[in-house]
Amino acid sequence: MTPDDLSIDYEEDGILTTKQIDKMILSKGAWVTIMFKYQSWVKADQAYSEDKFTIRRYQKRNGEYVPRSKFNITNAKQAKLIIETLQGWTK
Repeated sequence: MTPDDLSIDYEEDGILTTKQIDKMILSKGAWVTIMFKYQSWVKADQAYSEDKFTIRRYQKRNGEYVPRSKFNITNAKQAKLIIETLQGWTK
């Protein structure tokens, strides 16, 4: 398995409840950091949510990638604020 094989797609009762849209591998090695763009299934609406984002860290142990931590960005407004802050800090 490689970092390219990692996904956050998750199916429950035949429904893809977490649908990965895209991903960017931020770092590789014994610890892998990946940012995912995804949508969640909203049962009440019978539709997928607006885009969400998550940053996940995996540790490679015995040839397997084990999830160790995650940070969820739940909407575009929060994502834009993070982007603006990081751009300001990295000028």
